[in-house]
Amino acid sequence: MVNIKNLHKKFGKNQVISGLYLTINEGGIFAVLGPNGSGKTTLIKSILGMVIPNEGDISVLGENIKKNSDYRHKINYLPQIANFPSNLKVKELIKMIKDLRQNTDEDERLIQLFKLEPFLDKKLGNLSGGTKQKVNLVLTFMFDSPLIILDEPTTGLDPISLIRLKGLIQVEKAKGKTILITSHIMSFVEEVSDEIVFLLEGNIYFKGTISELKNKTNQPDFEHAIASILTENHV
Repeated sequence: MVNIKNLHKKFGKNQVISGLYLTINEGGIFAVLGPNGSGKTTLIKSILGMVIPNEGDISVLGENIKKNSDYRHKINYLPQIANFPSNLKVKELIKMIKDLRQNTDEDERLIQLFKLEPFLDKKLGNLSGGTKQKVNLVLTFMFDSPLIILDEPTTGLDPISLIRLKGLIQVEKAKGKTILITSHIMSFVEEVSDEIVFLLEGNIYFKGTISELKNKTNQPDFEHAIASILTENHV
């Protein structure tokens, strides 16, 4: 599904990713974790073609992304911050994205799921952060793509919307899709993830299941296992 070889990325003198190798197989939920500045967002944006690496190769769905941008149409991406045009109404934005990508009726089901009907005629600039995130989720899940990338998807969500998001993720997993998630909410990661990838200073410190991480760090629970890595590496 995603294959990364010898990835390097610098911003000025700051080496963000250094010689990273990563293979993510088809199907399942993978959480990309790490402290601030560990390279999570750079990794995600490199996969999406939004950041151009200094060195290395990335293949997505069997295609080298240097040679072809068509693979992006097979990815659903939820950005960490939803920067929508503030003067557009919610329904106008949804229609615009459908016209750009493909026509779908899934938006209607998702609008009902997240109880967005009262907001369809409201301008995006007047919405709360949590409501914008629900719109963000509708735009992400209304298309049928084999790879879904969710950057901090729980931001601003109330408990009921969070439960609905978890349900959506499990439905997509059951269809055999591959889902990449970044999150600072360890309880969410523990509940939904099949595997985690832990980045530290631009490289992979650990890749495997949460049980394997607890065994490796000799810690009783996930949060203590993560804390143990950070303490050990003086982060």
